[in-house]
Amino acid sequence: MMGRKILVVLCAVALGASGWRMGGWAGLALVASGLVMWFLLYMNRVMAVLKRTADRPIGYIDSAVMLNAKLKPRVSLLHVLALTRSIGQLQTSKDTQPEVYRWTDPGDSFVTAEFNQGRLVRWQLERPESDSNNDSAQAEAAQMQSSTPTPSSLL
Repeated sequence: MMGRKILVVLCAVALGASGWRMGGWAGLALVASGLVMWFLLYMNRVMAVLKRTADRPIGYIDSAVMLNAKLKPRVSLLHVLALTRSIGQLQTSKDTQPEVYRWTDPGDSFVTAEFNQGRLVRWQLERPESDSNNDSAQAEAAQMQSSTPTPSSLL
């Protein structure tokens, strides 16, 4: 994380130096306006994501299984907030590393995600225990559906 910040600063300085060398004050102004534009686009994205998350309840998502499928290691917390459109329920004390957040769906499945320095380190999907009666009823329904003749099998 610290290396990335240093790299961004070094690239900005290198761009500034090349702008100065190519065009003097005008080149430096062009590079500065480009960097300001990049920063404004980034802040616009941050504000749009936070605006979308402000309208939803904390820690609730539509599908924990879909979130689990879309998560990748080392993505930023901002990216996960954009995926979930909800701020996660903080599970650890404030301002401690690593941060652990939880998102729950209507079926009581939940994804617990651990972030270190704002990057996703690990996550885990947990589903509620299903009723054995419910499982056997679903198995019976699936068996009845598979034994029902289809129009193509009658030909």
